[in-house]
Amino acid sequence: MIAKAFALASLISIAPIQCAHEPDPNVRREDSPGDALWAMSQKFENEHNDVAAKETLEYLIAQYPSSRHADAARDELKKFGGTNVSADRGDAGNSG
Repeated sequence: MIAKAFALASLISIAPIQCAHEPDPNVRREDSPGDALWAMSQKFENEHNDVAAKETLEYLIAQYPSSRHADAARDELKKFGGTNVSADRGDAGNSG
């Protein structure tokens, strides 16, 4: 019994130590909604479906105005003749 306890203690002592830390925002395991919408708009644009691309960009800005892609989406919309979506960034909790 003592040998098993000693072996267990030995294994625990050599196990890698996990430190608590904040995840790196540049290394994401999942797409945010803003990331997914941006990718979708780019896919539509590559397929020459400008109506779907424009609507997706407008939705991204309306629903996720503080997304890391929101500014690029606003710039992209200028190619389509602008948008009625405001530049308001007041989306508490809808970042992405």
